[in-house]
Amino acid sequence: MKRAHLVVLAAALVLGAGLLAPPAAALTVFDPSNYAENLVQSARALEQIGNQIRSLQNEATMLQNMALNLQPLTTSPVGGMTAALQRIGGLMQQAEGIAYQAGATETAIQQHYSDQTDRPATTASAVTEASARWGQAMDSYRDTLRLQTQVVENVAADGGTLGQVMASSQGAAGSLQAQQATNQLLALCLKQQLQIQTLMAAQDRAQTLALARRDQEEADARAATARFLGSGHAYSQN
Repeated sequence: MKRAHLVVLAAALVLGAGLLAPPAAALTVFDPSNYAENLVQSARALEQIGNQIRSLQNEATMLQNMALNLQPLTTSPVGGMTAALQRIGGLMQQAEGIAYQAGATETAIQQHYSDQTDRPATTASAVTEASARWGQAMDSYRDTLRLQTQVVENVAADGGTLGQVMASSQGAAGSLQAQQATNQLLALCLKQQLQIQTLMAAQDRAQTLALARRDQEEADARAATARFLGSGHAYSQN
C-alpha cells in the first residue's frame, strides 16, 4: 500500500513539472551578431555626436576670430598728427614779406623786381626799393627759422607716436587692428614727408629771395651808373 502511494506521488510530481516548464519559444537566447550590430550603431551614434560637438566648437572659434578681426583700436594718434600739420600750415599762412600765394608773389615781383625801364630814377626811391627787398629777404629767413623750430618739435613728438603705433601693431588682436596700425604708420610717414617738403619750400623761398635781391641790386647799380655817366657825349673831344 505504501509503495503504491509513492508511485502515484512520483508520477504526479513528474506530471506537474511537465506542466510548469515554459515552452521552448519562451526561453531567452543570446544573439552575438545582434549584440555586435548594436555596438556598431552605438559607436556610430557617438561618433556623429562628437563630430557635431567639434563642428559647434569650430563655429564658436570662428565667431570669436571674426569678433577679434572686427575689433578696432582703442587709441589713434591721427588727431595729434593732424594738429601738428595744422601748426605748420598756420606758420606758412603767417609768413611775412612775400606770402605763399601766387597772386601776392606776382604783385611783389612786379613791385620790387620790375624791368630796368621801370626802375625808380631817384636815389630816395631806389633806397626805398632796396630796403623793401632787404626786409622781404630777412622776413623769409625768419619764417624759415620758425618753421624749422616747429618741425623739430614735431619730430620729437613723432618718436612717441611711433612707439604708440608700433605697440598697437604688435598687440593687434585681429586683422582690423593690424590694418589700422599699418594705416597709422603710413600716416606718420606721410606727415613727416609733408613737413620736409614744407621746410624745403621755405628754405628755397629764402634763398631765392636772397639771390633775386642781389641780382636786382647789381642791375640797379649798373642802371644808376649808366644814368650818372649819361651818353658820354659830354666828354667827347671835337
